[in-house]
Amino acid sequence: MRRWREQLPGIGFTLPSLLLTLVFGVYPIFWAMRYMFYDYKGYGQERFVGLSNFTQLFHDQTYWDSVVNTFIYAGGKLILTLPLSLILAVILNRGLRGKHLLRAIYFMPTIVSTSVISIVFFIIFNSFNGILNQFLLRFHIIDKAIDWLGPEHAMLSVIIIAVWGAVGNYMLLFIAGLQNIPNDVYESASLDGANAVHKFWYITIPMLGPVLQMVVMLAIINSLKGYESIMVLTEGGPIGKTEVMFLYVYKQFFPIATSGSSVEQQIGYGSAVGFVTALIVGVVTLLYFYASKRMNKVYE
Repeated sequence: MRRWREQLPGIGFTLPSLLLTLVFGVYPIFWAMRYMFYDYKGYGQERFVGLSNFTQLFHDQTYWDSVVNTFIYAGGKLILTLPLSLILAVILNRGLRGKHLLRAIYFMPTIVSTSVISIVFFIIFNSFNGILNQFLLRFHIIDKAIDWLGPEHAMLSVIIIAVWGAVGNYMLLFIAGLQNIPNDVYESASLDGANAVHKFWYITIPMLGPVLQMVVMLAIINSLKGYESIMVLTEGGPIGKTEVMFLYVYKQFFPIATSGSSVEQQIGYGSAVGFVTALIVGVVTLLYFYASKRMNKVYE
């Protein structure tokens, strides 16, 4: 009885979060899984259709194009974000004057609303009177305005925005890992004649391995799930060039109507799309875990 009394404060603090997770996290998942096998548009009577939703999904070229776009978007974001975050972490982990202010500046985009960030970048990338085009034209870097949100450059633009918003977050995680590396190791390497490059490749990277493994996992999952800025900037356009998986799922549950068109919810089909999308993300995550086993063996 005394043991239970000692655990009551911990249970009391945990219970609200647990209830919120069950109500807004676990319950919607099972609710959506039920409708995977129904034709349901959010109103009226649902109709059982078996595997028809999955058959439709298999032939849905728009969705599979969004899968390809997702991997392009995630790959571009990872290739740019992780090296930049690590380089900034190494620089700002030294005795640099004003480093705490710089850390706060680089971290700031992480806490700003994605919608606000997207609107700001829409003003920057606007092809007619955008700040970026005006700057490039004024200094004669380009001859005519570039349609940054057009078919040719839209994916690059949303990747740049994603990188800008994510660098600061991963930078802080890398800094936390760097601060756990003893200075004695670097001092010993200096006595042996190691230069800065040798220290980085043979000391910093290996000893940062566990943190790097966690950061890469978070970056992969967040990159595959990201769609908010794309929804605000392009809504998946133009002509589907920036349509990603989770945005496509969102559109099934909360359709985005264009001028002169009418749309309706596809709860049943959206549930099937969401389930397959979750499987794809899960498979990618499992593959990463399998590939990272070698890294784990190094630290055993």
